Amino acid sequence: MAPLADLYQVSMAYGHWRAGRHRAPAAAELFFRRPPFRGSFALGAGLAEGLRGLRAFRFSAADVAYLRSVLPSTIDDAFFDYLATLDASEVTVTAIPEGSVVFARVPFLQVKGPLLVVQLLETTLLCLINYASLVATNAARFRLLAGPDMKLIEMGLRRAQGPDGALSASRYSYIGGFDCTSNILAGKLYGIPVRGTIAHSFIMSFRGLEEVQPRELPPQAGGDPVDLADLAVSWLQRVCDLLQTPPSKANQGELAAFVSYAVTFPCDFQGLLDTYCVRRSGLPNFCAVALALHQLGYQAIGVRLDSGDLAQQSKEIRGVFQACGAHFQVPWFGTIPIAVSNDISEQSLEEFRREGSEIDMIGIGTHLVTCPLQPSLGCVYKLVEVNGSPCLKLTEDEEKMTIPGMKAIYRLYDAAGHPFMDLMALEEEPSPSAGQELGIRVLGRLEETTKVIPSTVEPLHRTYFRDGQVCEPLPSLPEVRTHAQVSLNLLSPAHRRLHEPQPYPVAVTERLHQLFLELRQGSL
Repeated sequence: MAPLADLYQVSMAYGHWRAGRHRAPAAAELFFRRPPFRGSFALGAGLAEGLRGLRAFRFSAADVAYLRSVLPSTIDDAFFDYLATLDASEVTVTAIPEGSVVFARVPFLQVKGPLLVVQLLETTLLCLINYASLVATNAARFRLLAGPDMKLIEMGLRRAQGPDGALSASRYSYIGGFDCTSNILAGKLYGIPVRGTIAHSFIMSFRGLEEVQPRELPPQAGGDPVDLADLAVSWLQRVCDLLQTPPSKANQGELAAFVSYAVTFPCDFQGLLDTYCVRRSGLPNFCAVALALHQLGYQAIGVRLDSGDLAQQSKEIRGVFQACGAHFQVPWFGTIPIAVSNDISEQSLEEFRREGSEIDMIGIGTHLVTCPLQPSLGCVYKLVEVNGSPCLKLTEDEEKMTIPGMKAIYRLYDAAGHPFMDLMALEEEPSPSAGQELGIRVLGRLEETTKVIPSTVEPLHRTYFRDGQVCEPLPSLPEVRTHAQVSLNLLSPAHRRLHEPQPYPVAVTERLHQLFLELRQGSL
């Protein structure tokens, strides 16, 4: 894992080693400067992978040999010998629990250890946390738009940036609130529920019912097998009479595909309705096969639409299902789940809500895994202390100034139980208490003191890694997913809304602000 770094990290490591500073105690923080997607929050993700990376941090003999080949020949051989001994046994990591809501400028994690090792970990940790947090946040936004009851399936494998990006997208979309994935390997590796139906190619591969083999299906309760194709044809006439559409308009290849799939998966029959005409073919063919299955004791589990006006079509399809259920006295028929896909975006979900729909499940791929509204979260990793002395980065861009020193991070809650501010304090400062009046400085308004009285105070960071080992039990993926939804639900509506949210204030204590001023003045 150690070679997962930028070359300049090793160059700087050599500089520290040559200067005899490589073992100086140091601390760095990982955070992002601006909330993604023009919202107010992000979901912190990737912590577990980051901790696994720390456990595996070492340069193999082959790694060292490669570095010898690409670094200048003037580098001392003893440096390469030193690299071969490195690990993370002297590193300590504190972090906000994975799946928590995090805000701009607030450290998601803090790393302490020897300066050379802390420096080498920068790119590795950024790589493991940046995209993870971005896609988890993107998934959370889709969940908030869809509401708690809508089923969401991640189906971005074919659109993702390579297999590693696809697996990460499946994992962190699940943390962000998606229910399942189409990605088999992600299901195997991470235990995420997997779902899938059929593609248009399966339906297009059939020409007629004579191609269906086998055709017979025994009733679920037992008995002699029945020719499902013949039964479906008889039901198609009755369905078309009800819908007042000629059976001749129903595509026979599509009917054959539905029958073949139903014979193969009688307890899991789903129909893709839009290979041909939904109203005249896909819908009556599906209803005919579903009713034939019902006659044999089975129950279809859903349909999918992949084109057209999805909201309007879902309402029309629901009406047909309800009409068939009432007319043929099949009560469950009116509640058959309707799934949709087709380049679904945040705007699509907003339109579904505005227009009203009968959609029960949404499959989302490209706009979830590629995060087109913001391709990168922009996390940074900055030194805040070396040899016990706080560090400050000063630039003409105030947003890029760092906040010095090792810190304790607190979340302040109001009487309604909503977080209203995150507070950064120096590590040695006393912890704030519930009901205590606090004089603080809000980032962006540092020139003025603000008084706040929290109803509840929550310390955010926990120690997860010490002495080369993970020292805090890591929750399972479903537990992280549940924690993410709890964390999101605690936000006030003003901070949770996705468009033009109220900015979430992040503040520093008076002592931390004073340290910042002293270091800034000393650097000018």
